[in-house]
Parts: sequence; structure tokens; C-alpha cells
Amino acid sequence: MFDPKYQPILMAFFMALFMSFLMSAVISAINVGFPANFVQIWMHAWFSAFVIAFPIVMFVGPMVRKIVAKLVRAPH
Repeated sequence: MFDPKYQPILMAFFMALFMSFLMSAVISAINVGFPANFVQIWMHAWFSAFVIAFPIVMFVGPMVRKIVAKLVRAPH
């Protein structure tokens, strides 16, 4: 198991992994339909998307947490 200090990195990694996986499938299907080589096209798109998504999530995540903290009321 990982040390708790790695939680933000692991959260960003898995968020980027799953979101890029699902979104690249949807966008690939919209753009090319379902040809015989769909999985190859999708995996190429997924890798490209993940390489971009992970650093973005690492950068944007802390800003999003701050925005959400301002929007959510403190418990009574």
C-alpha cells in the first residue's frame, strides 16, 4: 500500500485514467463510428488523452478543491 502523502497523486492518476479512458471511447465512436480497428483507434486516443489529462488534473485539482471549499457550507 501507499503512504497517505501520495493520496493527491493517486487520486489525480486514477481520475485522469478513468476519465480519459471513457471520454476517448465516446469521442472516438462519435468521430469514426465502430470500424474493425476501433479498439486500436481508441487505445491510441486514450494514451494521448491520458498523457495530457494527468498533468492537467494534478495542476487543476488543488484549484478545484479551493473553489468547492468556498461553495460548500461548513458543518454546523
